[in-house]
Amino acid sequence: METPTIAQAAALIAARAISPVELVGHCLSRIEALDGALHSFVTVTPERALEDARAAERRMMTSTLRGKLDGIPIAHKDIYCTRGIATTAHSRLLQGAMPDEDAHTAMLLAQAGTSMLGKLATHEFALGGPSFDLPWPPARNPWNIDHFTSGSSSGPAAAIAAGLALGATGSDTGGSIREPAALCGIAGLKPTYGLCSRRGILPLAFSLDHPGPMAWTIEDCALLLQAMAAHDPEDHTSIERPAPDFSAALGRGVKGLRIGVVSRWHDTDCPVSPGVQKGFDRALAIWRDQGAEIVDITMPSLFDYQAVCVIIMIGEAYALHEPWMRSRLYDYGELLRDRILIGGLLSSSDYLQALRRRRELCVLTAKAAADVDVIATPAAPREAARIDSISKWGFLASPGFAKPFNVTGWPAACVCSGFGEGGLPVSVQIAAKPFQEALMLQVASAFEAATDFRSLRPC
Repeated sequence: METPTIAQAAALIAARAISPVELVGHCLSRIEALDGALHSFVTVTPERALEDARAAERRMMTSTLRGKLDGIPIAHKDIYCTRGIATTAHSRLLQGAMPDEDAHTAMLLAQAGTSMLGKLATHEFALGGPSFDLPWPPARNPWNIDHFTSGSSSGPAAAIAAGLALGATGSDTGGSIREPAALCGIAGLKPTYGLCSRRGILPLAFSLDHPGPMAWTIEDCALLLQAMAAHDPEDHTSIERPAPDFSAALGRGVKGLRIGVVSRWHDTDCPVSPGVQKGFDRALAIWRDQGAEIVDITMPSLFDYQAVCVIIMIGEAYALHEPWMRSRLYDYGELLRDRILIGGLLSSSDYLQALRRRRELCVLTAKAAADVDVIATPAAPREAARIDSISKWGFLASPGFAKPFNVTGWPAACVCSGFGEGGLPVSVQIAAKPFQEALMLQVASAFEAATDFRSLRPC
């Protein structure tokens, strides 16, 4: 049995052609067979998964399924609190910590009928990785286990690519959903800031953190987002607005749409590898052939967005971790400890100037994109590097393409655009204006449907 997509599995369950228990059993078997090398899971919960699956099977047999996610096996990044199940943030500081409540989004997915397979590897507190001095090893890239997954949603990306889970939750502060999705060849979606509640998700930087879904296809991300996007009155950043049908525009194509391209970003600010460039050119050619207009637009430098994002992220992370750092400094892994300690050197002026520049960048971005429907960029500048070659300060060196949309809070998603050096995946990113997720998904799915990359699995 090949691991199906969420959409395929939902159709099979609705037709009683597969049992949710059988589906969970398939995933648990793959976890047992493959995760010893991948390290994508921190905690596997077979009893919980089977209990959830049996309940879904009863609903299937009585024609009372709750929707397309009922009976679908998923897992959560291990910064999502799960009641009675350890939530560690991949850190020695929280080893064995048992939350009393589920994160709001985890609760919503459970209510939709999903079967929870367990908790997935992350970088320590969503920043420190890949670390080799923690209680759990870092996740490995299923396309080549000697290579990096990127982070911090490393476990979700690896587990989905390898077919160990059909979907997962991730979080994105400066690219932590999209970059692992890109390097592992899956789909990842960061929604508009405030669309999904942050309550019960261990924070990195409160003003930049975005929860979101990860899956094998962009259609599957739309199905997960449908359950995750709901107002939470207990999260002051949660937006009170009804969620649209995120799948409604899938399959409509892109005829008549205007897709903006910021050539300076990938030509000058962050030059990309030949494989990434080929994948990006492929996406633009497909959209153009489908009737979209490709429009070159001018944006601020990627380095401006990077500087703002890093200062805000490190400043807010240090404010969060300062009490523990004063009392338990060496319980942190080296990478997280050294990265966050930079925040102790920032002044209030540094942070306030970053906030001021952030506001300016939001205005400039909206003005530059006023005449286009979406923006397309490469998702990551190059294929996955070897995991033993990652620099402690690498996150400061390259601006990447993700941070502009954390700074602005705009939604952005990535889908596989082919394979580059060493047969490793490359990816394209599509960003839209706030709360235009359905349009972004429409554009992403038009490209994905025109390629055969979803027919290829690493293992």
